[in-house]
Amino acid sequence: MPLAKISMSVPVVVNAEACIAGKGCTVCVDVCPLDVLAIDKALGAAYMKYDECWYCLPCEADCPTNAITVNIPYLLR
Repeated sequence: MPLAKISMSVPVVVNAEACIAGKGCTVCVDVCPLDVLAIDKALGAAYMKYDECWYCLPCEADCPTNAITVNIPYLLR
């Protein structure tokens, strides 16, 4: 799997200010069927560790603070 190097080039974007992963929330990581999300302990927020998103949206739908946005490509909408 290719590693996600730049956060803007990946489909799952996390608003670090709204993310409460630093307080123990792991909802997005738990619901991702591909296990592409992880928690950055230093930042206290989730991030996309692999660029392999299926655009299934449970991470965005289940986030309690609406910190996650999944950017679905135009041709898949």
